Amino acid sequence: MNPVIAHLNWDINRVLFELGPLKIRYYGLFFTAGFICGYLLLRWMFKTENRNVDDVDSLLIYMVIGTIVGARLGHCLFYHPAYFFENPIRFLEIWNGGLASHGAAVGITLSAWLYSRKHPDQPLLWLLDRLAIPVALAGFFIRIGNFFNSEILGRVSDVPWAVVFVNGLGLETREARLSPRHPVMLYESFCYGCIFLILYLLYRKYRSETPRGLLIGLFFIMVFSARFILEFFKMRQAEFAQNLPLSVGQMLSIPLVIVGILLLFYRKPATPADSESKAKKP
Repeated sequence: MNPVIAHLNWDINRVLFELGPLKIRYYGLFFTAGFICGYLLLRWMFKTENRNVDDVDSLLIYMVIGTIVGARLGHCLFYHPAYFFENPIRFLEIWNGGLASHGAAVGITLSAWLYSRKHPDQPLLWLLDRLAIPVALAGFFIRIGNFFNSEILGRVSDVPWAVVFVNGLGLETREARLSPRHPVMLYESFCYGCIFLILYLLYRKYRSETPRGLLIGLFFIMVFSARFILEFFKMRQAEFAQNLPLSVGQMLSIPLVIVGILLLFYRKPATPADSESKAKKP
């Protein structure tokens, strides 16, 4: 006789509390936590390398705009293009959810390029190497937020740690809502946390002498390889790709992994300008 497995029934309210018309959601808190921790980490890196710490304030603005606009555009264009072309105003309804990490990667890169043009002492590759660390950390927080939001759900599974998402987004039938599933957003969060530690430890080793392209190359390879593998455990999000051999997330991950390999292959030693000052010990 098979033992009965008591799966976790996840039915938490997405709203933590309300302040009048303002609703504070768990997802928003984790999203904000990612930016705050990233901001503090960047300030530490700039201080460690004797850079102007005040530049981080300006950099944060670029990163917030690039992340949100890129992630929203990515979701609209990659996953639901027909719907949003018919209803373009829906692009602005960000409170209804819909952010794509591949779009965020493009948005962050473009924002970093725009920022670096105004700060010649912070070339694009140098900057992207430093940004890779807090972005990986932000991914760790955001995927936990996705878990609290009951979104980006996994496929039905009978593994002992499967979760029943009672109010899972995208589940239209009672049977679907009561089916245990892979908590794939937690798998991703764990992966991004490990990637963050790897990049952080490498930075601690090299600091201002970090070879240009090393950290961002590893970031693209590790993050999007993990994403490619974990897509096998996810429900497919794009309706037009339900019957394709690969999901949209997997197809978008492949070129970014290739970019990472090229960056790693063609990485360059730090320039004298990068390492002219001895890094301070924290």
